Amino acid sequence: MAKNQVYTKSYHPYHSLNDPCPDPGEKHYSTPPHLYMGFQPEKLPQFTPKEALQKGTLWPALYDPYEKNQKLKG
Repeated sequence: MAKNQVYTKSYHPYHSLNDPCPDPGEKHYSTPPHLYMGFQPEKLPQFTPKEALQKGTLWPALYDPYEKNQKLKG
């Protein structure tokens, strides 16, 4: 998995010229790290059991803090 992988994607929804609503602009969404890992490598570092329960995964490489709308704005 690349260290500089971008987990935030964006798109511009279709907006018709006849649509009375304002153009919604560019939308952003977060994608989880496991989508970019073709397979799980052996001997990945692991969180402690307590940390794993708090973070929702045993492996730091698969952890995504998902900072909803703090950096994404949209």
